[in-house]
Amino acid sequence: MTKTAVVTGASSGIGKAVAEALVAQGYRVIGTSRNPDRIDDAVRVPGVEYRALDLNDKASIEALAAGAGPVDVLINNAGESQSGPFEELPADAIERLFQLNVFGQVRLTQLLLPGMRERGYGRVVMIGSMLASFPLPYRSSYVASKAALKGFSDAARLELSPFGVWMTTVEPGSINTGISERRTKYVADDSPYLKEFNTVIDTLDKRESTGISASEVAETVLEAINADQPKPLYARGSQAQVVFLLKRAAPAAIVERVMAKAFGLRR
Repeated sequence: MTKTAVVTGASSGIGKAVAEALVAQGYRVIGTSRNPDRIDDAVRVPGVEYRALDLNDKASIEALAAGAGPVDVLINNAGESQSGPFEELPADAIERLFQLNVFGQVRLTQLLLPGMRERGYGRVVMIGSMLASFPLPYRSSYVASKAALKGFSDAARLELSPFGVWMTTVEPGSINTGISERRTKYVADDSPYLKEFNTVIDTLDKRESTGISASEVAETVLEAINADQPKPLYARGSQAQVVFLLKRAAPAAIVERVMAKAFGLRR
């Protein structure tokens, strides 16, 4: 029987690569976009059913869940990459980010879980970020949103696994998807943080320009989906094996200093 997968944010980057990989494995794939009618034909993945989803709109989330039919796999990928000094982040920008990166994804998951539980099978993958494990200055809101997704996944998997439903988080490191160009930035022209902010973001942009591909992340997502008992966390890119070993072995203060130095800051 053909399994159905829903991939949010499927028109570009990781979402598109995951949708392609799932189609290749024989899934029926529903890929979401805010404006599916505007997706260029050259970008569309053959075999993907594109549907509208605005994670800032509760009615849109409910409509997508109701119209999808039985769903076996959910990839929560859509989101915004936000940056700025913590002191200067606008409250409405933080609220928008959390609605898109966290609350909307959580609600969609809640709506699809009953069917997974009743059928005794389900896979939910949260596309996080290694920044949730290795926080970076001037990315506090983004780090917090990805850490929140990870927290929901880590706790809820213990509730759901007895029913054959597994939640997991995939944390990519630096990835070359053009996300640097779409990152929202909130920093004043006369900000006392401006110099350091630019240092960090410039370094981040350079790392992402030579980062792993979206298809490599998609490989890791499929590894999680295909596992009989997916692990809580999968990481890919940015020397994940080495840095997670450092995180386990070294005091937190040392890890923090290593991160600061890697992004051009002196602490």
